[in-house]
Amino acid sequence: MAKYTLTNNLWAYLQGYAEKHRAKGNGFGLVTPDSVTRTLSARYYKDGSEILVYQGEGTNPRRLTPRECARLMGFPDTFRIPVSDTRAYQLFSQAAVVPMIEATARLMTSFISHMESADGIIALTPTKNIMTTVRWTKEQVKLAFHLYCQLPYGRIHGRNPEIIALAKVIGRTSDAVAMKMLNIASLDPAITSTGRSGLGNASALDREVWDEFHSDWERLAVECQLLRQQLDQNVVEDLKLENDELLPEDFTGETRQVLTTQRIKQHFFRRAVLSSYRGRCCISGLSDSRLLMASHIVPWSNDKANRLNPSNGLCLSAIHDKAFDRGLITISDGYEVMLSEQLKRSDDAFVAQIFLPLEGRRIELPEKFIPNIAFLTRHRNEIFIDVAR
Repeated sequence: MAKYTLTNNLWAYLQGYAEKHRAKGNGFGLVTPDSVTRTLSARYYKDGSEILVYQGEGTNPRRLTPRECARLMGFPDTFRIPVSDTRAYQLFSQAAVVPMIEATARLMTSFISHMESADGIIALTPTKNIMTTVRWTKEQVKLAFHLYCQLPYGRIHGRNPEIIALAKVIGRTSDAVAMKMLNIASLDPAITSTGRSGLGNASALDREVWDEFHSDWERLAVECQLLRQQLDQNVVEDLKLENDELLPEDFTGETRQVLTTQRIKQHFFRRAVLSSYRGRCCISGLSDSRLLMASHIVPWSNDKANRLNPSNGLCLSAIHDKAFDRGLITISDGYEVMLSEQLKRSDDAFVAQIFLPLEGRRIELPEKFIPNIAFLTRHRNEIFIDVAR
């Protein structure tokens, strides 16, 4: 410990300084094995006067070693200190006390739900054998399902560039990925209700992933996008917000990560809904993607659990989206358009031309993820202006 023992000159100076300021309660902190130490301060690296370890009569005290500073702040002895002593003193004095952070985190966990944690950035640690195992891993199936949601059914084949790209990063052939996606399709009621059956060889793992997505769309959508980006550094998504209700109120550096996560969510929902409806408005048949919206049946703010559920979505043109969002139109349980009395009584020529012919018209149903009847009922009861008063 000689390295950390104070020199005679420094010890004499500190004793004189302490005597001068003793009446003010200042000075150095001499500690014994039975003492309660002072706080490790930012200036500790200068002379260590805040915490000096008693070494017996006739021997000058010493400052703490960097390892002792680490222990004082709660770091385990396995924590490596790769910097100089001076830098270590500076860093440990500025560090948070590890046991305090652990205790705080334990108190917080009971107040954080899975859905709430999805609003932040999800830290991922992909399994080491994701690209080397013969059997499909859960991560691989998740990525296949994630892409399945975003592709039209007719584009699920081994020649699709997006399937080829996914196959490359997970170590599968494109045909194998396409077959896995068709196995997943056999679990989709919207597919099987039309007489199509996919490949019909869905595994227990496929069903497990299907159920996980349907119970927590937000977490899985973000997790899969981040996992894909970790595996493929060439993935660059054009993540643009479709609806400004996703924008945080204070766009600062602290909110950029949250905004990125929101963009991932909205991007997934838009692709899933538009691909399910073959890129056409389900009311008018409009197919120009620049004029199409992925509309929420139950609004984004009203049902957090189903924000990204494609069965809570309709592909609508911008004008029909606005009318649906404002409750001027709605959809019946039989998937027929219903007009509000306000629209029916309107003397506007445009309304008469564009909206009045829609009354009773059946919407074009999607290939995947048929609108949930419960969501349509909620829209009529909570949003449709003829009812929600």
